[in-house]
Amino acid sequence: MIPTGLLPEGLRDRLPPQAEATAALVHSLTASFAAHGYERVQPPLVEYEESLGSRLGGAARRELLRFTDPVSQHTLALRSDITGQVGRIAVTRLACAARPLRLSYAGPVLRVRGSQLSPERESVQVGVELIGSDSAVAAGEVIALAVTALAETGLAGLSLDITLPTLVADLAAAGWPRGRATLGDVQRLLDGKDAGGLKALGAQAFEPLIAAAGPADAALARLAALDLPMPVRDRLAAVAALVATLTGVTVTLDPTERHGFEYQTWIGFSIFGAGIAGETGRGGAYQIMTPDGSVEPAIGFSVYVDGLVDAGLGIVDARRVLVPWGTDPAVAARLRHEGWATVAAFAAGAQPADFRCTHVWNGVEAAAI
Repeated sequence: MIPTGLLPEGLRDRLPPQAEATAALVHSLTASFAAHGYERVQPPLVEYEESLGSRLGGAARRELLRFTDPVSQHTLALRSDITGQVGRIAVTRLACAARPLRLSYAGPVLRVRGSQLSPERESVQVGVELIGSDSAVAAGEVIALAVTALAETGLAGLSLDITLPTLVADLAAAGWPRGRATLGDVQRLLDGKDAGGLKALGAQAFEPLIAAAGPADAALARLAALDLPMPVRDRLAAVAALVATLTGVTVTLDPTERHGFEYQTWIGFSIFGAGIAGETGRGGAYQIMTPDGSVEPAIGFSVYVDGLVDAGLGIVDARRVLVPWGTDPAVAARLRHEGWATVAAFAAGAQPADFRCTHVWNGVEAAAI
């Protein structure tokens, strides 16, 4: 028998004040998105597995928790990510809406297993998707919004790590010599920063990409010195212009990083903040498959709120006042109108500290304890 109160591995209860902090952070982020013109959508927690899984990459699809629907007898899945659901809405229910389409979302997601840095299986995901454009201007808007929204939560020490997920494939297609190496070999060796392995297979042309990682300005300069095809050079110019607009943020560039960015196109990014292990959010450009088989460009980002809560953000000073037994209800109503949270005592002698109250009504005013 499972002990009462025991939760499955990777799941947890949020108690006061962390539960209130979660709600406050979701409100802060979505309010920032709304102020920039992003409208909220609310996809369901569960969809048909075949449909939901088709919009996820291989690794993400394996994270779906599946079960059989007793009504339809089809396999359903709990979402592990909301981005694909927003894409589905954009190319079906909102297919005729003007582009670029700006949408935001917030809600819980569940995955089969956690990671070493993030063992939780359930989390709250908040984000935006700009659909219909993945241009440099669109990327600039989305990245600036991510930085602004997170800064407004109180997160300090913001840093941004930019990657170029399709760079290696673009260079190979442009004729950079690979020797005996396949494209997959080159990508794998670059993932491991294995310069010796590249040389051994005759793909040493890609070796300078290893050194072109680090602070964004220096990394971009190293890349610009290489013999790059014009489309790649144009993208680097767009990244450089974007980096120049970011103030108060440490920006780094790793041009060959692909882990977790497998479905992104020309740009991907991760955001980090002080006091949070691992990334706070990530995003990038990608393509959405439409019902007629064509693709539509998009760019967006997601934030996982739980890390912000664990870092102590979103918790506000309580304004809770204990209203003693027998107090006129009109007094409590007036206090609530003034912004207090009132806690009514059900008996004489109630102690404010027992109810996390910071004040007590003394018959004249809310007195601090």
